[in-house]
Amino acid sequence: MPNVPLVDAHLHLWDPSRFRLSWLDGNFVLDRPYGLVDYATATGGVDVAAMVYLQTEVETPYALLEARWADAQAAEDPRLQGVVAWAPMEHGDRACVFLDELAATTPHLKGIRRIIQFEPDLDFCLRPDFVRGIQLLPDYGLSFDLCIAHQHLPNTIELVRRCPDVSFVLDHIAKPDIRDGAYEPWATQIGELAALPNVWCKISGVVTEANHATWTTEAIAPFVWRALEVFGEDRVMFGGDWPVVLQAASYRRWVEALDTLTADLSNDARRKLWADNARRFYRLPDPS
Repeated sequence: MPNVPLVDAHLHLWDPSRFRLSWLDGNFVLDRPYGLVDYATATGGVDVAAMVYLQTEVETPYALLEARWADAQAAEDPRLQGVVAWAPMEHGDRACVFLDELAATTPHLKGIRRIIQFEPDLDFCLRPDFVRGIQLLPDYGLSFDLCIAHQHLPNTIELVRRCPDVSFVLDHIAKPDIRDGAYEPWATQIGELAALPNVWCKISGVVTEANHATWTTEAIAPFVWRALEVFGEDRVMFGGDWPVVLQAASYRRWVEALDTLTADLSNDARRKLWADNARRFYRLPDPS
C-alpha cells in the first residue's frame, strides 16, 4: 500500500434510479447504485484522504442536477473536495450560460469534462465552437478533463495546442489498447501530448483497457511506465476510477498493482503521484 494518504483524482458515484444513465443498461456489474458508503467499503484498508468526483454521463437534461447532487455529497463525506462537471462545450460562447450556472451553484467545482471518446467524428474536438468553448475555461478558473480513446490522440494534441491557457488532464492514459498489446502508435503520440506543458495525466482506468479476466501487473506495466516517463513526476496523479474499475479489479487490487509498478520511484515522486499533484492540479485544500 502507498505510504502516504492518497488523493483519488477520479471517483464516480451514481444512482440509476435518480438520474438516467443509459450507458449502464445491460452492464450487470455497474447498473446499480454506487454511493459513498459503498466507496468506503471498497476502499477498506486504503488510506484515502481526499477525492475528486467526475461526471458520469447522465442524460443531458440531468447534467446540472448531477453537479449539484455531487457537490452536496461533500456534506456527507468532507473528503470529497472537488467536482468535475459536464458542460456543452461544443456550443462555443453560448456555453457561458451553462458555466455561469455551474459556477453559481457548485461550490466544489474544479473542472469540466465533456467526453470526446464516444464521438464517431474524430474531428469533433477541433470543431471551432468546441475549441472556443474550451478556451472559455480559464475565465472561470476551471480545468478540462480529456476523456479520449487512443485513436483521438492526434486531434487532441492539436486541440491542446489551440488552447495554451487551459489546464488539461488526460484521463486513463488515453485508453491504449492494452488487451491486444498495441503499444504503438499510442506510445509515440502520448509523448507528443506530454510535450505540451499544460497537460497532466491520470494514471487511472488502465486495467479496464486490459483483459478484464486475465490481466496481470506485467501486462499493464509498459503502458503505466510510458505515461510516467513522458509526463514526469510533477504531472501525474492517481485515479481509482471506481466503480468502473470493478469490471476488471477491486479497488485494492488496482492500488496494489500501481504501488508495485512505482516501487522504484523516489519517495518524493511517489508522494506526488499518490497525493500532491492531484491537490495542486485541482486546487484542493491543504491537508495541514
